[in-house]
Amino acid sequence: MFQRAAELFGLLSTPIRLRIISELCNCEKNVGQLLESIKVAQPNMSQHLNMLYRAGVVAKRRNGAQVFYRIADESAALVCRAVCTQVAGELDGQL
Repeated sequence: MFQRAAELFGLLSTPIRLRIISELCNCEKNVGQLLESIKVAQPNMSQHLNMLYRAGVVAKRRNGAQVFYRIADESAALVCRAVCTQVAGELDGQL
């Protein structure tokens, strides 16, 4: 249990991956849609998506030339939401 939790926290330790999970919480998106809201280079985005996919956090489906990603592990999304909500609340209290 602790090993899995440590692996998940390691995976979520990068702001770009947190943003990807946040973007996918509402609906599936393709790489182009993710790049519109998360300003990183396409190869960098693909690398992060691949890490999330290999870890089972996101799933993907192909539609022609496009690949769509969605949340596959709801527990990872819940952890992401909980931590980000807590941090946002603390930041709001500091303003």
